[in-house]
Amino acid sequence: TPDGSTAIVVAERYNRLDFRDPATWALRGSVAIPHSGADHLDFSADGRYLLVSCEYAGWIVKVDVPTRRVTGQVHVGGLPVDVKLSPDGKLFYVANQGRHGVSIIDPLAMKETGFLPTGRGAHGLYVSRDTRLLYATNRLGGSISVIDLATREVVRTWKIGGSPDMGGISPDGAQFWVSGRYNHEVYVVDTRSGRLVRTIRVGAQPHGLALFPQPGRYSLGHTGVYR
Repeated sequence: TPDGSTAIVVAERYNRLDFRDPATWALRGSVAIPHSGADHLDFSADGRYLLVSCEYAGWIVKVDVPTRRVTGQVHVGGLPVDVKLSPDGKLFYVANQGRHGVSIIDPLAMKETGFLPTGRGAHGLYVSRDTRLLYATNRLGGSISVIDLATREVVRTWKIGGSPDMGGISPDGAQFWVSGRYNHEVYVVDTRSGRLVRTIRVGAQPHGLALFPQPGRYSLGHTGVYR
């Protein structure tokens, strides 16, 4: 959780979230998620609730953190994966690799209020360091889409090739490091130009990528989510 008091483990196989003591890892409680494929999540600005994607069922589920109860859900279809809170705390963005784009979710009404086509296999979402842009990786299309968060429009597409998947922004915001899931590579992209500046060969199927140090103190479960 954003205050560091509880560790949340996404138990995808069991369709639940486990709440654990971050020091001892003792189980404090669990929340049953009513759909299959619980995957990525992010928290509200005040940390009182979270949205978790259910990849294989096409649902987004809202969970109240203090009471550990499901309080809402919305069906978006496709294969929803990465979840990111907007910098102003009002909306959530959800990458959908089945619909090849990004859903915009109103967390109070639990409705999809917009959809932005990005590229084939939209998977990871990362907010730029100045909070003006959202980078969406399209791992089946070999591209990264740049979304203007003020206008909610795709303003650029960087065609870097390969299979950009999960990544992280450098502390100065100048570079975007991304794993190449199906090409056994890691890519380094210049965020000013969108140019691929380096390709690093690694082992088979790199997925999550942790780029440190980061401005936040706590890593909240998945790449690029810090508080």
